[in-house]
Amino acid sequence: MSKEIIIQGLTKAGKPFRPSDWVDRMCSTYASFGADRKLKYSPYLKPKVVAGVRCLSVDLKLKDVNPEGYQQLMHFAQENNLNVLDDAGNSIEVTQA
Repeated sequence: MSKEIIIQGLTKAGKPFRPSDWVDRMCSTYASFGADRKLKYSPYLKPKVVAGVRCLSVDLKLKDVNPEGYQQLMHFAQENNLNVLDDAGNSIEVTQA
């Protein structure tokens, strides 16, 4: 079973998604402040570059620990017509619960 999915910074039409800092914005949305008062990214979301394209790696454990957050990410990908890949690099359909 897949352990992560990748939301590419490319639309299904092959166009780069704008704004270019969308990955950082998503990671910041799910970040929290630690005991040291520093902002820490969620362990379930990681910026990634795949074949020169900025992407968001989503650990599928997010479905269990934050189902609403996971659905928001899937909705974002669907609404913006972004490519979503499984951990083998195959394009997958985004489904809403």
